[in-house]
Amino acid sequence: MSLRIGLGFDSHAFEKGIPLVLGGLKIDHPEGFAGHSDGDLLLHAITDALLGAVSAGDIGTFFPPTDPKWKGADSTVFLKTALEEIALVGFKIVNIDCVLIMHRPKIVPLAGEMRERVADLLGIDVNNVSIKGKTPEGLPQDGTAVAHVVVLLESIGPPSELKKLAVHAEVPDEAEVDAALAAVSEPLNLSALGRKLPAFDTDDLT
Repeated sequence: MSLRIGLGFDSHAFEKGIPLVLGGLKIDHPEGFAGHSDGDLLLHAITDALLGAVSAGDIGTFFPPTDPKWKGADSTVFLKTALEEIALVGFKIVNIDCVLIMHRPKIVPLAGEMRERVADLLGIDVNNVSIKGKTPEGLPQDGTAVAHVVVLLESIGPPSELKKLAVHAEVPDEAEVDAALAAVSEPLNLSALGRKLPAFDTDDLT
């Protein structure tokens, strides 16, 4: 089994007259997050953590803020692309730990529903999703929200053909053993990562 760790970060300024979207939830609040997309800094940070864990670039590589098609885009689209990338090279999510730093809104009353929403989007058990809220004590960021995310991935395992071999072949012949060992020991091909767009200098989606 192979493990990968990814780190994600994002920050957004608050702006009046914009709907607040956080962790895939629409939240009743007088200010939302300014940004090129819907401003969901938590999903942006999770997306970058997933892409980083498999060395697939970052969110700007796939969804450049210079492209008008992503103006106001639902950030769940970005997250789905990151999930495709980790599946492409044979990994799945073990758990995810998120920290949201902001004065408002208070995260504790929202954390339960937000964990369920994020778990649903990622296709994992809610017990494997942690979301914590922190106040930026002593820091001059009253008008800004910040998200930090760490994700742990593990390799999915040997192909189903090898499992069938273990179950049905009482005494596998030499060719079958050689094929099984080659499949298990073959390194993951990472050459296709970041395949959708070439890398270029990007700004954050904030």
